[in-house]
Amino acid sequence: MNRNEFIKTCGWGCFGIMTGISGLTSCAGTRYFQASLEGDYMIVPLDAFVNSKDDQSSFRPSVIAHHESLQYPIAVFRLSETEYQALWMRCTHQGTELQVFGDRLQCPAHGSEFTNTGMVQNGPADDPLRTFPVRIEANTLKIDLK
Repeated sequence: MNRNEFIKTCGWGCFGIMTGISGLTSCAGTRYFQASLEGDYMIVPLDAFVNSKDDQSSFRPSVIAHHESLQYPIAVFRLSETEYQALWMRCTHQGTELQVFGDRLQCPAHGSEFTNTGMVQNGPADDPLRTFPVRIEANTLKIDLK
């Protein structure tokens, strides 16, 4: 291969990689945000689930809500237009903070997996995740932390 062919091949390879990366970054990922508290309730705006792309609105399957007074964040899954599930992101095996992968949560320490309703899918964890009651008021979710 001569120098010109090498540069041309590398150029197309770089172009392909950059195109692939830009395509991945445009995918709807999980949104992380600082939530507010009102008494015993965490407040999550419903528009946190909206993912606007190309003038078409779609919905994220989940958001992660943080607050400095909580030791672990809360994953909120949108199960349907009117049904949401709030889960404490603490593994029931040894207390490691969980990570969200699509519609499940996974422990990076030992591989336990949980469904978007908090049930154990794969061990070593035996107990389901702590859930919180969620209700819709106006354009917000109120997560009862009691």
